[in-house]
Amino acid sequence: MTVHGKMEIDLEIRAPADKFHEVFSCRPHHISNMSTDKIHGVDLHDGDWGKAGSVISWSYTHDGETKVAKEVIEAIDDEKNSTTFRVIEGDLMKLYKNFVVIVQATPKEGGGSVIHWTLEYEKLSEEVTEPYSLLQFCVHVSKDIDLHLMEQAQAQA
Repeated sequence: MTVHGKMEIDLEIRAPADKFHEVFSCRPHHISNMSTDKIHGVDLHDGDWGKAGSVISWSYTHDGETKVAKEVIEAIDDEKNSTTFRVIEGDLMKLYKNFVVIVQATPKEGGGSVIHWTLEYEKLSEEVTEPYSLLQFCVHVSKDIDLHLMEQAQAQA
């Protein structure tokens, strides 16, 4: 078993890639209104919303437990609709030495998008399990955001 790992998953959504990307890059604090049972709040600790180098804190429920994660936004690539977060404090740091989350939205021909999640991590020990349930958590949050964005688009139509 290795202590370094990388997990990836793709899912298709109906919302446009740029709209989905904007949520994570510029408005992560709105996710608690889109995925209320999973994300309870996102607070800005340092910097500005939508700016690389900013520090944000997430309060969320994962595997039936309320947890927190403080992250620095390492990179925002509006051309590739990609946002990279590095976890610097919180519950994940009890199990991992390093943990990076990358979310990228790619437009699909004919409409909608493909969301690509990447988790890169270094476990504190070989006994730590792979973060499969966290990857599924990301998928479920993505689906909640997609539903919200599509309902918002219909309301504006």
